[in-house]
Amino acid sequence: MRQQTALVTGGAGFIGSHCSLDLLLNGYDVVVVDNLVNSSSAAIESVRRISGHDVTFYRFDISDQTLLDDVFNRHSIDVVIHFAAYKAVGDSMDRPVEYYSNNLTGLLSLLNAMGTAGVRHLVFSSSCSIYGNATALPITEDSPARPTNPYARSKWMAEQILTDLCARHSDWSVTALRYFNPAGAHESGELGEDPKGVPGNVLPYLSQLAAGRLEELKIFGSDYPTPDGTAVRDYIHVMDVVEGHRLALESGPVPGFRRYNLGTGIGTSVLELVRAFAAVSGQDLAYRLVGRRPGDVSELVASPDRARAELGWSARRDLTTMCEDAWRFQQKNPLGYKGLVDMRGGSR
Repeated sequence: MRQQTALVTGGAGFIGSHCSLDLLLNGYDVVVVDNLVNSSSAAIESVRRISGHDVTFYRFDISDQTLLDDVFNRHSIDVVIHFAAYKAVGDSMDRPVEYYSNNLTGLLSLLNAMGTAGVRHLVFSSSCSIYGNATALPITEDSPARPTNPYARSKWMAEQILTDLCARHSDWSVTALRYFNPAGAHESGELGEDPKGVPGNVLPYLSQLAAGRLEELKIFGSDYPTPDGTAVRDYIHVMDVVEGHRLALESGPVPGFRRYNLGTGIGTSVLELVRAFAAVSGQDLAYRLVGRRPGDVSELVASPDRARAELGWSARRDLTTMCEDAWRFQQKNPLGYKGLVDMRGGSR
């Protein structure tokens, strides 16, 4: 029986690269498309090295319909996992048009290519940010959407597109995974989170702060209605997140549109995260409390009950493990992927 082939868009990014690794280790062939705007093909090399398997890698933007169609013509794609999108809340407030253009145009291009190729099985990278200022915790999949920033609204709009697609075409199977705050790295320390420029997520920022690459963490907001006044999030290990994607694939294809939260159900404040990372790294971490950041909300904590019941998924790694794995990646890669030479083009 032929191995299933998964196309992973954004597969050189943080979650996409870890997902590609998990798929390879579980018997899938993997094809990656990534434009490397906020990622590195060195991550693909790490995936190959850790897994002992090859990955077919193409470097281009998925909004290029011609190139994307050619990938489907070259490969017998069975399933698609779609990560390719801009993802930073703060950046989306500064560049709203770019976020809507990239995140929605890319999705539409992908759906067109899948439709032409007869591929109808998609797992979509959604976000807990669509819930916005939730009025009740923990948040379930039936909690109302109240997105507060362009990034979150682009994810909510994408879900509406996918819902309409499945309502019209009964042969499509789409699963949207609304994960909360992915963090950590692969336990080997060979694969992790290394964004270009100053990190927008707090854990890679803390890693670089502990390593002396940054001087101070600004904590946005100290007057939220939380125990210590800083924002509370549901941090989830990236390997737990990608296992959720694989289980979503293996539970399908199920006709129609499904949505699941991926979270631990445990809230951690920013100050609690700082203390946890300081304990793991053994470093004093300088921080400063500043005003709230536009688009942020006070608290996001998941109810993962539906994913547990229907996908057989639950988070297995705790906050300390997330910090330990992220710190191991930082220590093994002092400059991240910057010391490695990026591949050019897209060949096997």
